[in-house]
Amino acid sequence: MHNCAFEHNICNNAANLEIEIENDFFNMRDEKYKDFTASLIPTVKQRIIGVRTPQIRAYARTMGDAEDDKSAARLFLQNKHRYYELDNLHAVIISSVRDTECGIMLLNDFLPRVDNWATCDMLRPRCFKKNKEELLLCIRQWLESKHTFTVRFGIEMLMCHFLEEDFSIEQMYMAMGTPEGEYYVDMMVAWYMATALAKQWDEAVKVLENRVLSPWRHNKTVQKACESLRISKEKKIYLKGMRV
Repeated sequence: MHNCAFEHNICNNAANLEIEIENDFFNMRDEKYKDFTASLIPTVKQRIIGVRTPQIRAYARTMGDAEDDKSAARLFLQNKHRYYELDNLHAVIISSVRDTECGIMLLNDFLPRVDNWATCDMLRPRCFKKNKEELLLCIRQWLESKHTFTVRFGIEMLMCHFLEEDFSIEQMYMAMGTPEGEYYVDMMVAWYMATALAKQWDEAVKVLENRVLSPWRHNKTVQKACESLRISKEKKIYLKGMRV
């Protein structure tokens, strides 16, 4: 009975904390920014409060260490959220976790609830910076998911962590091998490939030369690469000639 009462108390505290944060965020609301955000992410229009990202990051820093079981941050992570900005706060807190095992647990709990590209792209877990082997195992699982934004996140982690000294052509084919037809996955593949052209030109350009990608992914890759400041003018001219 004691354990049940304790869990009930924790649940109530988590719910109360959620209400407190919602109130704080509504006090920071910017109506014009709300409308701007809704224009970028119309799928979550009804859940947007209108709080800017730097304010969310600053708020997260007041909540303590997410690896401390008694912190407000850890308590907050127990909740499912009504509002877009609270999901983003959740993403920022997870990104601050340093312990790999804890980070993976929190990610796998949260990823199925991510419902838009902006929240997905705010997830930048620091716990993987020194644990690439564990990350690659997770990426393989995420890329097998049926959930659009879990797959997108997996490709994004390949882009963020495996296009430098840890790069392999196999990883590129992992990204390209994700199912087509989901806009936010297709866009992430194009973003990955454009970044690969900037960092691993010799391997990435072969993909375009050999027409490995679908026409949509191929052309979007060319577009994003030509928008990049990291690719030379000469290479951009060559890429433009490969549009299909």
